[in-house]
Amino acid sequence: MKKNYVHGYTARESVRLVDQATTLADILHSDTVYPAESKVLEAGCGVGAQTIILARNSPDAKFTAVDLSEESLRVAKERVSSQGFTNVTFQQSDIFHMPYEDDSFDHLFLCFVLEHLPNPIEALLCLRRVLKRGGTITVIEGDHGSTYFHPESPSARKTINCLVDIQAKMGGNSLVGRKLYPLLKKSKYSDIRISPRMIYVDSSKPDLVEGFTKNTFIAMVEGVKEQSMRSGLMGEADWNQGIGDLYKTTEEDGTFIYTFFKGEATK
Repeated sequence: MKKNYVHGYTARESVRLVDQATTLADILHSDTVYPAESKVLEAGCGVGAQTIILARNSPDAKFTAVDLSEESLRVAKERVSSQGFTNVTFQQSDIFHMPYEDDSFDHLFLCFVLEHLPNPIEALLCLRRVLKRGGTITVIEGDHGSTYFHPESPSARKTINCLVDIQAKMGGNSLVGRKLYPLLKKSKYSDIRISPRMIYVDSSKPDLVEGFTKNTFIAMVEGVKEQSMRSGLMGEADWNQGIGDLYKTTEEDGTFIYTFFKGEATK
């Protein structure tokens, strides 16, 4: 997955991931709670942005957080340790080659992982192997096609589409949220439940303006500027216009809407 991560492994991206997780914690994770002593595998933990929320919500569960990036794991370990959590262990591992026996975990959790994979069904099947019969999987993904805003701007839409196109060329799919049900069904999970989690932002919600619209979404789009220029998807003047128009949605009369999708299923 490492080579398919469109956002890169910069310090700025690490900050963006934490801003995203913190801002969306209640919307995405308020109902993510695991029983005491249950063994939970977090696949693709990255820098631990979601790991802290999981550990806090279920202090008596036992988490194993894995990622392919050694540097991301180092940051995740430091972050979790600094918060005083002791219910998480870390391991460097490839989702497609998990070093665990069959039926090792009671629950699986992955957030913003499938969007970066060219073969999400294979990943879900590999994860299913290590899940106990009757255990659950929780999958959370966004969908950039769900974005709409005021003031409307064709240039802003083009910048967003640059991210969609670049991620697709890298083998990912930033529109994967809408596909969670068929992906889980084709991966042989049962009792599938999908819930959309819409984020609505206007100037009466300054925390979301800063934490989500600016520091999560626009920052994510800005991160592919150089790739967009190199690929000839947009000229620099048009790009700057589009980003400027996205920032207009954060002003007094602006609004911004985005939908995440949370899927839960059983083995």
